[in-house]
Amino acid sequence: MRKMIKNLLFISFISIGFFGLDVYAKVDVKAQQKLLKELSEGKIPQFSPDEQHPQASQLITAILVNYHYRKPLIDDNFSEQVFNGFLDRLDANHSYLIKSDIEQFEQYRFRLDNALRVGDVKPAYTMFNLFLIRWVERYQYALDLVQNDFDFKLNEEYDYDRTEQTWANSSKELNDIWRKRVKNDVLNLKLAGKEQADIVDLLTKRYKASMRRMAQSDSQDVFWYFMNSVAQTVEPHTNYFSPRAAENFEIDMKLSLEGIGAVLQSEDVYTKIVRLVPKGPADNTGEIKADDQIIGVGQGEEPIVDIIGWRLDDVVSLIRGKSGSVVRLEVLPKNAGADNVSKIVTITREKVKLEEQSAKAEVIEVTRDGKTERFGVIDIPKFYIDFEAMYKGEPDYKSTTRDVRKLIKDLEKEKITGLIIDLRYNGGGALIEATQLTGLFINKGPVVQERSYKNEITVRGDVDLGIAYDGPVAVLVNRSSASASEIFAAALQDYGRAIILGEQTFGKGTVQVIKSLDLREQETTGMGQLKFTYSKFYRINGESTQHKGVLPDITYPSAFSGEDYGESSQPNALPWDTISAVDYLPVANIKKYFPMLNEAHKNRIVTDKEFMYLVDDINEFLKTSDTKSVSLNLVQRKDKRKTQETKILKRVNKRRLDKGLEAIADIDDIDDDEDKPDPRLDESAEILLDLIQLIDGHKIAYVKQNVKQNKNIEQMEN
Repeated sequence: MRKMIKNLLFISFISIGFFGLDVYAKVDVKAQQKLLKELSEGKIPQFSPDEQHPQASQLITAILVNYHYRKPLIDDNFSEQVFNGFLDRLDANHSYLIKSDIEQFEQYRFRLDNALRVGDVKPAYTMFNLFLIRWVERYQYALDLVQNDFDFKLNEEYDYDRTEQTWANSSKELNDIWRKRVKNDVLNLKLAGKEQADIVDLLTKRYKASMRRMAQSDSQDVFWYFMNSVAQTVEPHTNYFSPRAAENFEIDMKLSLEGIGAVLQSEDVYTKIVRLVPKGPADNTGEIKADDQIIGVGQGEEPIVDIIGWRLDDVVSLIRGKSGSVVRLEVLPKNAGADNVSKIVTITREKVKLEEQSAKAEVIEVTRDGKTERFGVIDIPKFYIDFEAMYKGEPDYKSTTRDVRKLIKDLEKEKITGLIIDLRYNGGGALIEATQLTGLFINKGPVVQERSYKNEITVRGDVDLGIAYDGPVAVLVNRSSASASEIFAAALQDYGRAIILGEQTFGKGTVQVIKSLDLREQETTGMGQLKFTYSKFYRINGESTQHKGVLPDITYPSAFSGEDYGESSQPNALPWDTISAVDYLPVANIKKYFPMLNEAHKNRIVTDKEFMYLVDDINEFLKTSDTKSVSLNLVQRKDKRKTQETKILKRVNKRRLDKGLEAIADIDDIDDDEDKPDPRLDESAEILLDLIQLIDGHKIAYVKQNVKQNKNIEQMEN
């Protein structure tokens, strides 16, 4: 087994780095049709492991024990954590299973460790199959309840968060929980202005769709649930990817896919087009619009397959395909009318760029003392790179650093005074992009340290001379900025190259690698892939970014604490620690200005209406964040909603009056497409201007240079 594992582990140290992800997304059309027939007859499927699952589970367990950074001990304690984790995945809200079901499962609590060693995953299927029955039972009960006339004058509460409550003792007790749940669903629609007949019709469709969706699970889903319970018992960033999940991960990383360029969602038994990627293959036909429904899919000249009632991921797998191949869609237009006349649309698949996740730039202005300063803002949603295109030598391959370099050039033409890198909600991505992006702002030097499971330390850095931008920089982060975002922010902070603004970051200081579990090259057996933590990140000053994340130089108010959100809130997270610092030369000493900057910031925000609105919103959220129930009394709910709507309308009208606009009379008149204020971003520009004015003038020698900066920036770009 050890030799086999070693042969598997050809690992790239790039990000959560993968090479050549296998795609296994074949849809079994006959199996789908058989399943839908059984569901129409009221039959609930029961699942058993596929032939590859015992071997896959053994291999996953062995890799975790031998190559994960933590090197977990697979014992009774581990078994109990897996058992509890699997139950949470199935029924975290304690809304389907009852106490006797849990007692039936107790036989497995301390046996899963032994089962994993021999590849026995049958206990997971036994638990899932009973859960599936309970799921269908609950929605069948809900379908019976939806016809009821509920009394909304009673002072009842619905506990929508039951995660910390005990399991219901009986089906009768669970029935009362679901009575309140359905009553709440009805009340929500009543508050939305729906008539009783429409409410019954809508909830009936909703409950049937939910029942059907869960009953369309398959053996691979069960294995995915269970092996992720195993993986996350080791550490929260370790995951098992089913073959289809692996394909989706690759698409997410390289921001492109081969298909038709449409975003889909399930709606009842239909697959609805939510939106089209502009200038994508589907958009270019001119025959498909948002809200159209896809009811059939055919490959090339093959017959159209009816996909009504299918799982969304199976539909997506049929539609995706190699660039240049043809797919035929049977489409029911939104305005088809009573005749429901469909049409066939032929589309040639192409490589589709997912540009909405690419880096983007804008210019914002700050007016002070009668003078207007312009600041560039580059929003980076994630650190992406198309590895496949890069290794093929394609000249225009997609990457964060290449995109940002071009955006900087465009912004400099706008005569910007400083630059803000917006990393809010950036969950990370490719490590190589974090180091190369750092290189756009420093001349040369280490960026991050990495310690492997073997305790070997590697220093990764910028080796290219030259800087793309040498002016003042601020980096804006929040609690959702993680991983590669934290590496970039920490490096610029340690070098004194940028001021870090916002909230404490997430605290994900670990490195993941992905490896196919298929044992032979060029063979896809459907075993999937394992993403596991192989090493940890450390700043160049020796501190881990794990748990603590990056602390801003100036902190903005936050709605989230470390106890509720972030790495420190994750079960089984690796701890914070330190290693030795590396030699590096800070390019500027801006820390001495932080006390003055912070004082100016605090004085300014108390007179900034938008920032104070933000503080009010955070305080309001914190007051209600622990609420786990809602009233089922119609009058009370209406009063609460009216109070909330009045507050929102008052806020909107204050903003409108400040802009010289007329007040609006009704909340329904609010324009959702109107640009919303971003007080955090605006304040970041103010702080950066403060810093610039404190450092003796606008065109400052902000970055100390040891070499000339005429080093092949054009060549580096190409």
